[in-house]
Amino acid sequence: METNESYKRLLDGNRKYALSKKFDDPDYFKKMAISQTPEYLWIGCSDSRVPANEVTGTQAGEMFVHRNIANLVVHTDLNLLSVLEYAVEILHVKQIIVCGHYGCGGVRAAMSNDTFGFVDNWLRNIKEVYNKHHQELEAIIDTDKRADRLTELNVIEQVRNLAKTKIIQKAWQNRTLQVHGWVYGMDNGFIKELNTLYDEAEDLEPIYRYKL
Repeated sequence: METNESYKRLLDGNRKYALSKKFDDPDYFKKMAISQTPEYLWIGCSDSRVPANEVTGTQAGEMFVHRNIANLVVHTDLNLLSVLEYAVEILHVKQIIVCGHYGCGGVRAAMSNDTFGFVDNWLRNIKEVYNKHHQELEAIIDTDKRADRLTELNVIEQVRNLAKTKIIQKAWQNRTLQVHGWVYGMDNGFIKELNTLYDEAEDLEPIYRYKL
C-alpha cells in the first residue's frame, strides 16, 4: 500500500525541522540529548489548536507538558499523577499552569445531556463543576458566554485539585512552587490569567491539608 501524502508531509516536516536546527546551531541536538531542566509544567487540553510552546513563546526543553480532554486534574488519574510527581520531585519545576481554552469541545459536551461514548465518564468531572456553580451559570442566557464561564470555573477547580494533592503539598514544605490558572483565547491568541494562585497549603480549606 502506498503511503498517504498527508503522512509523508509529517516526515518531510521533520527533516526540514532537523536541518534548520542544525543550520542555526550544529550542537543543538547534542545539547537537547543531555538533559531537560524545564521551569514549567503545563497541564492543558488535548485540542490541537493550543500548542503549549507556541502560545507561550517558549523553546524545546523549557516546558514539561501533560494534556488531556478539557485539561482536567482528576485524583484517580495515574497518568497525570505520574507526570506531576516527576515534574515536581525530579525536574523541580517552579511553576505549574493549568490552561483551558475558550471554545473547548469537552466543556460544551459536558453542558449537554447528550451521550458521546466512553468520554462521558471523563466529562462527568466537568458536570460536577457545572452543578457546583449552576446558579451562576444558568443566570447566563447566552450559551457561548455560559460555556466561556464554565471553562474558567473548570480551570479554577483543576488548580484547586492540584493543590489538594500530597505531591504539591509536600513540595510546599521545602520550596517555592506556584500553581496558576489560565484560559487561552482561540479567537485572539491571548491568554487570560484567572488570578487563582496557590502557593501554600493555607490557601486550601483545612480538611484538604495533609499532615506530612
